[in-house]
Amino acid sequence: MIELFTSNTPNGKKISIMLEEIGYEYKVTNVDLTKGEQFKVEFRKISPFSKIPVIKDHENNITIFESGAILMYLGEKSNKFYDDKDKNLINQWLMAQMGLIGPMIGQHHQFHHFNPGKSEFGEQRYFKITKKLYEDLDERLSKVKYLAGEKYTIADIATWPWIARHEWHDIGLKKYKNLSRWYLDIAKRKAVIKGFDLMKTGETIPQI
Repeated sequence: MIELFTSNTPNGKKISIMLEEIGYEYKVTNVDLTKGEQFKVEFRKISPFSKIPVIKDHENNITIFESGAILMYLGEKSNKFYDDKDKNLINQWLMAQMGLIGPMIGQHHQFHHFNPGKSEFGEQRYFKITKKLYEDLDERLSKVKYLAGEKYTIADIATWPWIARHEWHDIGLKKYKNLSRWYLDIAKRKAVIKGFDLMKTGETIPQI
């Protein structure tokens, strides 16, 4: 059984979606970021940077932090969505999400959604960067069905929850036909629908 220490964020949803996709039994342990639970001594023992998500695989007594590392571990363990012959390309798109897409859109959330009016520079900078990411992803998806080619992989699972917050971005997802097609295609998957409702509150996927 997998224990998922997480919160209801795009990074948290990556892992619940993956666990639903591979059909593994898992338990969610909520880490309330608003109460600073991520800074507690016990949590820092398994997450040295006080970040979610973290998993504990009770079958193997292994604990893993960092969402990308977790996806790679689960992909290898289940032999799903992370084919050996495609790993080089999958890893590139996974790292693009980890190092660029997530952090930049996350900053856009901070300035544009959570703290509007506090920094015109920050709002404009990260709006432009996020818009460029939409354009780059749309271009990529004009050539392939999924980010790493014709198969759905952990690279898509990592990236999709960030685009699922498109209503916060005020960029207009529907203007990007290839990105929209990819987004809606993944949004129809039963495992994605179930995994998106991470905290079992009846949360539904935003449409376009």
